[in-house]
Amino acid sequence: MFASGVAPVILGFLACGPRSGYDIKTTVDRSTRFFWAASYGSIYPELSRLEREGLIAGEAASSGGRRRKSYRITDAGRDALAAWLRSEGAGWELRDEGLLKIFFADSVAPGEALERVRALRADRERTRERLYAVRDDPARPRGGSSELALDYGIAIYERTIEWCRETEARLARRRRAAPDEGRSAA
Repeated sequence: MFASGVAPVILGFLACGPRSGYDIKTTVDRSTRFFWAASYGSIYPELSRLEREGLIAGEAASSGGRRRKSYRITDAGRDALAAWLRSEGAGWELRDEGLLKIFFADSVAPGEALERVRALRADRERTRERLYAVRDDPARPRGGSSELALDYGIAIYERTIEWCRETEARLARRRRAAPDEGRSAA
């Protein structure tokens, strides 16, 4: 539907009110980055493309002596966003470096999988804490659909942490059952 994955992010945030590219990036960093990140390098070219297509309109603005361009969504942009929201999603493509390391851990050393699972759990616990901080921020608006996405993210991280703990216990039992595994014959 859109030429890039960042287009719905931009249109979605502009549907909430006018913003500059910088504002969009800082909003992404506070909200969707946990499941849909966007870099300056992807935001600014997409802003130009969306403006050329008439989905957004830009206007030069001054802020504290700096010149910025503020963008707003057009009616055509709202229609495109609505069509995207109602379209069937592309599905979930899981790309997780921590999980990839677990997948290949046995090829490095016996027992490495346990260390990789522990590292994954520690990483997910840190991210979950950041999500809790977002959830508990008194300045965060409550009750909107963005809260549903936040709850989903927290649930995913909590379940992943639970899986890590279960897997650590399973791998520890396996290690106890084969205590000589991984020891050198020298």
